[in-house]
Amino acid sequence: MVTSLQSHQRLLVMPEDGVAGVIELIDSAREQLLLKQFKLQSEPVIEALLRAQGRGVQVRVMLNPHTSGGDRWNDDSFARLESSGISVAWTHEAFPVTHEKSMVIDRGAALISTFNLADKYFNETRDYGIVSANAAVVAQVIAGFEADWNRAFFEPDLNVGLVWSSSHSRGQMARIIDAASRSLWIQHPKFVDAVILDRIISARERGVKVRLLCGGKHGISDWDIYDTFASLRIMQRFGVKVRRQKHLKLHAKLILVDSHYAQTGSMNIDRSAFDLRRELGIESDAPEVVDRLRRTFLADWKQASRYEAPDPLDPSLHEAGELPPDPHFVHD
Repeated sequence: MVTSLQSHQRLLVMPEDGVAGVIELIDSAREQLLLKQFKLQSEPVIEALLRAQGRGVQVRVMLNPHTSGGDRWNDDSFARLESSGISVAWTHEAFPVTHEKSMVIDRGAALISTFNLADKYFNETRDYGIVSANAAVVAQVIAGFEADWNRAFFEPDLNVGLVWSSSHSRGQMARIIDAASRSLWIQHPKFVDAVILDRIISARERGVKVRLLCGGKHGISDWDIYDTFASLRIMQRFGVKVRRQKHLKLHAKLILVDSHYAQTGSMNIDRSAFDLRRELGIESDAPEVVDRLRRTFLADWKQASRYEAPDPLDPSLHEAGELPPDPHFVHD
């Protein structure tokens, strides 16, 4: 584990904290605001960015140009910000997708989140964001922003509690799973990586009690269904307790270790998230942050139902008990 991260962190939980939690951060900016985002489609957020610019804040925004499926969600927001005089750029072409969701306010605080800045993620999904005022964390998020803005190579320091793709996040996620000695709680929608699957099963084999909240098929592409369903079935055979979350759409990415250490961020448990895309996560041992994550997971667990993933090769079984399809809710 890295050294203690507990100073200067607080947690946002969606939908409970809603768009107001993000607007508060933007409205607090007085000098500079840096935003890197996979999806920006929230009118209140755009208006807050324009207000910041209007009071003299230097606002710079990087938006992902298109999803892996080719959807260009951010074109309208890009054009609007650009026409309003805000410095806006597309994310670094070195990454086929920039899935990172980060914001830096006045070089003094950084938000690293699982949620996009779109209304759905403030109202309908379970999502998390950690605001850190740790100087080393903030400096590194800024360095990552500047590197991508300038199309430069970026080599992060892995000892400050940040989790970066496309080079390091698989090993960082494996490390905290390996550290579990009593309990391992996982809230993730997608399972498409054999290394992490092996680490979760190894935790179970050494006696760790593993609870896993998934979202079933909802939001999973046809291509990723095979690995996700097969992985869930394999984990259950080794005694992992699996439930499907349906009272909220599951978009969060959370790992809780022994009820005192957490990792959350943009990356799915997915080979392309680890190896190809720009992603960013954060770790926490802050008691208030971990306690709220723990309480939220438990509440979601109690409302979820036991889930047995269907045979991935039998599509006739895939829709049983699922939420209605939503073409705008896809785990990219």
